[in-house]
Amino acid sequence: MKPLFKISVIVIFLSGTAIYLPSCKNEATPPIVITTIVSDITKTTASTGGTVTSDGGSEIIVFGVCWSTSPNPTTSSNKTSNVTGSGSFTSNMTGLTANTKYYVRAYATNSTGTSYGNEVTFTTNDINKAATAPTLTTTVVTSITETSAVSGGNITDDGGGDITARGVCWSASPDPYFHSEGITTDGSGADLFVSYLSGLDPGTTYYIKAYAVNSIDIAYGNQESFSTPDLINGSVSDIDGNIYKIIQIGTQTWMAENLKTTRYNDGSNIPNVTGDGEWMDLTTGAYCWYNNQETTYKNTYGALYNWYSVNTGKLCPTGWHVPSKDEWTILATYLGGVELAGGKLKESGTTHWQSPNTGATNTTRFTALPGGVRDVSSDFGGFFLRFGSNGFWWSSNPGIEPTDHSLWLDSNSSKFSFVPWWIYYNSGLSVRCLKD
Repeated sequence: MKPLFKISVIVIFLSGTAIYLPSCKNEATPPIVITTIVSDITKTTASTGGTVTSDGGSEIIVFGVCWSTSPNPTTSSNKTSNVTGSGSFTSNMTGLTANTKYYVRAYATNSTGTSYGNEVTFTTNDINKAATAPTLTTTVVTSITETSAVSGGNITDDGGGDITARGVCWSASPDPYFHSEGITTDGSGADLFVSYLSGLDPGTTYYIKAYAVNSIDIAYGNQESFSTPDLINGSVSDIDGNIYKIIQIGTQTWMAENLKTTRYNDGSNIPNVTGDGEWMDLTTGAYCWYNNQETTYKNTYGALYNWYSVNTGKLCPTGWHVPSKDEWTILATYLGGVELAGGKLKESGTTHWQSPNTGATNTTRFTALPGGVRDVSSDFGGFFLRFGSNGFWWSSNPGIEPTDHSLWLDSNSSKFSFVPWWIYYNSGLSVRCLKD
């Protein structure tokens, strides 16, 4: 029998006197391991694993599962071998025989020896059973937001064949199928699974079905439906009586349209300046319509305002304000950063934006439009340009060179950019108001 501890001698010198003390060290013991239940059973494969609950005081050298058609399988039987990791592990058994009962045990080996977990049994599927399409149900949709949701499915019968793919598919029309507008791929195997839907449009009703694929066919679960919340959340009017839709994006509440008021919120008039030279020389607030054509541009694109009108603090309706650069930045960050935010703000398609309108999805319902600009950056300024290809919006920060303060969106990019070009106080830019 091995001793419970080893005895060694430690010599300590105190005041010239040698003192001899014994030292004790516990022996390592075999590890302790538990076998998990077998799952994902097919005709030739199955999945199991184990949990090493104690390493016995010595590093685990190898672990896995072993199996046999006879009870009490050992590592001399069929086995898997893992040499890295610890705690719980999963092992896949392959090369099994159909319609056969197997015995399985997890094992773990340290310097002392090999230990086995509890024994579990399972029977592989019958190869003689005629394979059919899988049977499954669709999970009720939960965690619904404006652009995402959670669903999934439960495969109750693999049809006698391996499940090679599974997930959910969805569409804005009833009866979605594998090649519908949206689909997830969520692994394989016949059991319960969870699916995460993304890229949805706000204010839209969707139809969804779980699907599963085996060697025979693709099968679908029952159809479920759900509706994403609409970002449009009421309206607000300016002092002229113009009504603007309101949208909620993250923690911010925005107008969903460009400002078109001709008066400050105290009732005083904002001068409408049409002449190029007069516009160039302004040192007070003013507005204009693109190309000085109110009928053509007002309702869709709003007005263009100079910095002096913004700086009054009275341009937006009471309770609203022109956003600061920091507030624009909060919006971009919420939308995934400057590389993507522009596309999520721009109206999709090419009805108003010039082709290619890169990355435009308008998932926010912000519906940014290319209203152009009234330029004063040259000696021949005061003229209109970039309509259809660019949109520019003021921030409430003063335009002092070389700081970038004004928002710029472009038809050839999905980026959200701040530009230093519009540092001139009498440039004419669009305005979008943010709730206080």
